[in-house]
Amino acid sequence: MTTITPDVRAALIAAAEQQLVASPDGDIATRAVCEAVGVTQPVLYRLFGDKNGLLDALADDGLRRYAEHKAAQPKTGDPVADLVAGWDDHIDFGRRNPALYQLMFAPRPRSHARARRQIMDLLEASLLRCAAVGALRVSPNAAAQLILPANVGLVLSCIAQPELFDDPQLSDRTRDAVFAAVLTAPAAETAENPLAAAALRLRSQLAVSGTDALEPAEAALLDRWLERLTQVRLAAPPAAAATADG
Repeated sequence: MTTITPDVRAALIAAAEQQLVASPDGDIATRAVCEAVGVTQPVLYRLFGDKNGLLDALADDGLRRYAEHKAAQPKTGDPVADLVAGWDDHIDFGRRNPALYQLMFAPRPRSHARARRQIMDLLEASLLRCAAVGALRVSPNAAAQLILPANVGLVLSCIAQPELFDDPQLSDRTRDAVFAAVLTAPAAETAENPLAAAALRLRSQLAVSGTDALEPAEAALLDRWLERLTQVRLAAPPAAAATADG
């Protein structure tokens, strides 16, 4: 009887990835995966439940490697430049790992893989740094909800139909158009709502660096106040009054 160990689990995931990469239709066969590792199918089912569970585990393993790669990237003093580099790096990851990327991001029935949620978290962390220097015109979450679908959609389109999306500048143009909708000049004085912009910047800076000046309850209350201020729409200044006795 096979002893189920982390090494067996890792070997099954690696065998599944090898089969996925070689598959013309992006599918795997559990029997072939088990044969490659030298275990019976019940071992696979005890570990992963079914083939879908194995694919989820492979997608999450791809995420782990992607996250480790991201964590190893040096952060510069320019969070906007780092955000641009992050977009380009995401595109490059998809081009280098097309089968794994499709598994991680293409909708799949009954999938419980965590890849998209956790990569959204990585993106929001980068956007939080942008907000902390006043370079973000919306909240990190709102910006991430625009950037990630655009980034993922572009990669999936290029993988699925490379002959249709063959413009070498397509990624740069897409990136610049999306970023223009969420980024602004750092600490811009021309913000449409300077109070909301200042509150967003302070809230993001506190989230990045924290502070020892406040008790936890005080910090939580301040965060709540700043959150409300970021949502304020200041009334337009009243029009100049007509001259009296006009």
